[in-house]
Amino acid sequence: MRAAQLRPGLVASIFTLALVVLFVPAVHAAEWAPNTPYAVNALVTYQGPTYKCLQAHTSLVGWEPPATPSLWQLQSGTPAPTATPQPTATPQPGATATPVPTSTPAGQATPTPTPTTPPGGDVEVTPGSGSVTASTNDGNVPGNTVDNSWSTRWSASGDGQWIKFDLGTTRTVTRVRIAVYSGNVRQARFDLQTSTDNTTWSNAITGGLSSGTTTAEQNFDFADRSARYVRYLGHGNTVNAWNSLYEVSVFATSGGSVPTPTPTATQPGATPTPTPTPTTPPSATPTPTPTACGSCGGGTKILGYFAQWTVYDRNYHVKNIVTSGSASKLTHINYAFGNVQGGSCVIGDAYADTERAYTAAESVDGVADTWDQPLRGSFNQLRKLKAAYPNIKVLLSIGGWTWSGGFGQAAQNPTAFASSCYNLVEDPRWADVFDGIDIDWEYPNACGLTCDTSGPNAYVSVMQALRSRFGSSALVTAAIPAGYSNINAANYGGAAQYVNWYNVMTYDFFGAFAAQGPTAMHSALYSWPQIPTANFYSDYAIQLLKSKGIPASKLLIGYGFYGRGWTGVTQSTPGGSATGPGPGLWEQGIEDYKVLVGRCPSNGTAAGTAYAHCGSQWWSYDTPSTISGKNSYKKSQGLGGAFFWELSGDTANGSLISAMYNSR
Repeated sequence: MRAAQLRPGLVASIFTLALVVLFVPAVHAAEWAPNTPYAVNALVTYQGPTYKCLQAHTSLVGWEPPATPSLWQLQSGTPAPTATPQPTATPQPGATATPVPTSTPAGQATPTPTPTTPPGGDVEVTPGSGSVTASTNDGNVPGNTVDNSWSTRWSASGDGQWIKFDLGTTRTVTRVRIAVYSGNVRQARFDLQTSTDNTTWSNAITGGLSSGTTTAEQNFDFADRSARYVRYLGHGNTVNAWNSLYEVSVFATSGGSVPTPTPTATQPGATPTPTPTPTTPPSATPTPTPTACGSCGGGTKILGYFAQWTVYDRNYHVKNIVTSGSASKLTHINYAFGNVQGGSCVIGDAYADTERAYTAAESVDGVADTWDQPLRGSFNQLRKLKAAYPNIKVLLSIGGWTWSGGFGQAAQNPTAFASSCYNLVEDPRWADVFDGIDIDWEYPNACGLTCDTSGPNAYVSVMQALRSRFGSSALVTAAIPAGYSNINAANYGGAAQYVNWYNVMTYDFFGAFAAQGPTAMHSALYSWPQIPTANFYSDYAIQLLKSKGIPASKLLIGYGFYGRGWTGVTQSTPGGSATGPGPGLWEQGIEDYKVLVGRCPSNGTAAGTAYAHCGSQWWSYDTPSTISGKNSYKKSQGLGGAFFWELSGDTANGSLISAMYNSR
């Protein structure tokens, strides 16, 4: 039987939403405590002094008020002389966009960053040198300043103020570096825009930066390096977010008479994006050694799901991975899905997986299947794909939204379950096709389509048994939730030692399963003022998982190659009411990116993703631009890479995966 839609990661199910408890601060300040939700302006005491909450968040050990000035502001009293050390990876809930840097230890001077010329040939440009000029819409162009010896320092407090660089006729922009100086919750929220004619501007990157007790700085690489003009557009006038005391430094291609700075040691965090060579398939990236990351640059895994049912009405086959240009960009494919029945792994759809005969025109290598060959279907096509593109590793993904109901029984005998999965993956008919197994259990000790009561450590036992059976050389991975209640329900930190990596399903936070709205971004990178449920966004999930001891290099951030939307909407910005789900070809309220980009193109960005209002419909989805921005976040966090659901949602020429690859 053909499987139903099995999209992984419906993290914002109605059941989960029903469990959310909104925090209402007490009139009198209570003592700060970990694992407690705090709202903006909530008051707490900590070792005597009183603090006010600046950004909504759920506290964790290590986030004590004296140590996290981006979260708490001293109101009265004197903190203890010995401050609690600030954690390396403090999440920035609310309007903040990146983690607070690690505090400089007492007695050590804060180092002044040195301007650099990273590998790749891009050079810093200075207004007034050669043909490079700069201007702002408030007339404030201070020119060269000395704090970091960067080209321009600019301060603003209003929404919509900008600084623009004209690079002249011989240069184009490659990246922009931004610093926010140390202080009490100094932040910058912005769009980086490009233009080729100084008239029509497009958003290339949406991002942000926040400083604590040390200066914060970050590089933002441009996937499209053809623009002469680049503009920093600041966003202020939101709660606890403003542009303050920062520098904008522009790097461009070499050319003209502009002098090239003397190269120095590469600045931490300034990992340039290499220029891709589409004709040479990249080598598969090994799992990086776990690091305590803040500026390590991260991994470059690009993993895509291939859904077995797309060979039916969607008419998307393994060969389409080649014709779209995606095969040369992928490092891994998760084939979705195998099923779980009777405590065992079993084949999901035998016809699609192993039996369907492919004609020469449909086949990856142009050779038709014969009636008597031992293996046909998508498994055989994947074999041919791997022969042509040895850069690709393939995993069999087990479960998914619809087929997760059997994991509870499987967890009762993990050893037997692991043995059945090994026998399925290593079946002699297709043992050369798969390089490992991916477990998509939605959700252990929590509710998805069905509810599981196995307990928090059942997940650890299952993953341990799988690693033991598959051995150290095979890939063992898992798709895990991004909703905080589901993350907290199972011991993902304890199981991390057994997996190569986790695919964090950072999508489906909101959607038309709440038919009347409010409209909201289903795959937001950061929070925004009108977010319907606090802490339902990607960065919060990543930071929560890190706090459980999971190395950043074992986390892949997830992108949806589809949108979620509503109809009956009059408000163009997020937060509007609706009358029901938007029309979708396969499922109401969901539509592929390849359809939406033409039918309802994006006309706004918020919280690191895009949205579109066309007629009475409102949709949220990622675009090539927002994916590039999310990849900048991925690198800044040192994550192991990124993955997406799923291949058939992209355009025929693979525009979304190209953005992932070009900004990797």
